[in-house]
Amino acid sequence: MKNILFFVFLVFSFSNFSQTFTGGSGTILDNTTIDIPLSVDGLSPIIIDTNTFGVEQICLNLTHTWDADLTISLLAPDGTVIQLFSGIGGDGDGFQNTCLRWDVSTLISSGTPPFTGIFKPNGQMGIVNNGQNPNGIWYLRVKDGYTADEGFLSDWSITFGNSPAKYWQFKESNLPIVVINTGGQAIVDDPKISADMGIIYNGIGNRNHLTDPKNNYNGKIGIEIRGNYSASLPQVPYALELQDAAGNNVDSSLLGMPAEHDWLLIANYNDKSFARNILPFQMFDSMGHYATKCKLVDVVINGQYQGIYLLCEQIKRDSNRVNIAKLNPADSTFPEVTGGYILKIDYWDNTNSWQLPFDTYQFPGYDVHMVYYYPKIIDIVPQQVNYINTFISDFETALYDPSFADTAVGYRKYIDVSTFIDYFIVNEVTKNIDGFKKSRYFHKDKDHLDGTIRKLKAGPVWDFDWAQKDFDGTPAEGFMYDDFIGQDVNAPGWYTRLLEDPNFSDQLRCRYEDLRRTVLSETRIFQKIDSIASYLDESKTWHFVTWGNEATPNSTTSTTYAEEIIWLKQWYHDRFIWLDANLPGTLNGCSFAGAEEVKTSERTAKIYPNPFSTYLTISLPEQCAGKCIFRLMDHTGRIVKTRVVDNFEMTEKQYLFDDLEALKNGVYIVEIENDNVKVSR
Repeated sequence: MKNILFFVFLVFSFSNFSQTFTGGSGTILDNTTIDIPLSVDGLSPIIIDTNTFGVEQICLNLTHTWDADLTISLLAPDGTVIQLFSGIGGDGDGFQNTCLRWDVSTLISSGTPPFTGIFKPNGQMGIVNNGQNPNGIWYLRVKDGYTADEGFLSDWSITFGNSPAKYWQFKESNLPIVVINTGGQAIVDDPKISADMGIIYNGIGNRNHLTDPKNNYNGKIGIEIRGNYSASLPQVPYALELQDAAGNNVDSSLLGMPAEHDWLLIANYNDKSFARNILPFQMFDSMGHYATKCKLVDVVINGQYQGIYLLCEQIKRDSNRVNIAKLNPADSTFPEVTGGYILKIDYWDNTNSWQLPFDTYQFPGYDVHMVYYYPKIIDIVPQQVNYINTFISDFETALYDPSFADTAVGYRKYIDVSTFIDYFIVNEVTKNIDGFKKSRYFHKDKDHLDGTIRKLKAGPVWDFDWAQKDFDGTPAEGFMYDDFIGQDVNAPGWYTRLLEDPNFSDQLRCRYEDLRRTVLSETRIFQKIDSIASYLDESKTWHFVTWGNEATPNSTTSTTYAEEIIWLKQWYHDRFIWLDANLPGTLNGCSFAGAEEVKTSERTAKIYPNPFSTYLTISLPEQCAGKCIFRLMDHTGRIVKTRVVDNFEMTEKQYLFDDLEALKNGVYIVEIENDNVKVSR
């Protein structure tokens, strides 16, 4: 008998399932936003997620004559909004067969117009795969943020499949976390929209979680996009105004910075080091001038991680910022009318500026305009306009007169030379391409009652996104002060004339050589760079996942953050070699008496007030290396408060030791590294 064996072979077929739906078209007009619908119907399963089935890909065909004008977002049926990309492609034309997937490596911001192919979106597309029913109306939102260029969306499509887009979820950080919720409103470039903001900060050395209480600030804000070129980049900068429930301005201290209601979130898309604004701000501050205070933070807007920002003070008249007299409309006679004023060379129009009496020095026909910053153009009165116009005119007349170097009647009668020199040094050390022709501030305080003139001061310094880079093929070489024409803002060229005075040049050289021993020593600058890099070791990874690590124009060729830090240090090294050899002036009559760096063992801190009640200000004679450690001990030696502060978080050499109101009366000791100073209360 034969046994017949039957073998049953089961064949399993694995295949990817996907289904694509196509949407409509629409005309893209200047400064408008359109939502172009796409209907999804009959799709099963009726739940999309990041594991089994969901949105895989989005494609579009769009013509436009200036791609960077556009912001493209996806709107899901449940109201979820995901920004796919913004401000990419510069003046390139359109998007042709452009597709976006989460599982490819090339970010669309690294591509070039017309972006044909498959790219990774800058936003986390997978957030729409959140358990919602995909059947319904989806929209592709196209926002054109500028004038002069329009376009047309031919079609767009969305593909669902079993390789759904996933997303990384930001949960915690060692940086303070700024959380903003706009309630579904789009943030625009004027007017400010109302939103909610909270800041989570549990103190130095403590972890901050999104689920923690918003303990540093929790309230209403007005928020808008700010900036010119920077506003066209994918990571957008913002201006904030702290408000109460009724929309009134509310002053509040954020992350230990002096209380105010106007603040900025400066983006870092154009700065892979995250140090290019911090370093020059602190240089100017350490030279003895006001500079903007900033804190590095992680930002989440409407549930989406937006990367590392600088939360900064906005330049304005304030006792803790630009400390000049308040100028009211009634201040129309001497001495009130003489100050204070904040002016700037920047983008201008005929409503916010006036034309200076002299064209750019040595370039006839290049007219120069000065912008009214404070008081604002809507607040300044004719008498104040006449005074400040006349003052600047008198200064320029003296500057371009043959006797301009005369100390009694020349330019020195009108300007604070030391501030002009320090402003020059900071912007030349950093090779700031915008430092002498855009975002260039000046301020003047009220004259003394005896008629003594309060002179025009240069600063605060501002806008170093494009500084500390290679602009002409020679990263370390060349001056910026004489590069002031040929763009959209003409600068006056005052420094070209000032450097024709040997006394000015020698004073400049003497000050520079002095600072090279302290503030501008490579050791100190490298310590700051390393401290920033260490502080951002975690968050920088998330930032680059979100925005990419590609080099921006005239930037560096580094492909990793570690390479960027090495490149930046080398750049400073090379820049100092060149400036040491080429800076104008001589050391004739220059004295460095008392300018040497103080030895650590000999330094003495200043601590005040004494006695104290709620806070202590600690002023150090030299910069700490890496971190500064402050300990407050009672008379028994018991430590009651400890603060560990990174150098870049301090206002250069000064620290506010606050939150001391709960201490009992008695004698306390402040310990700063190896220095002990007794203070009483």
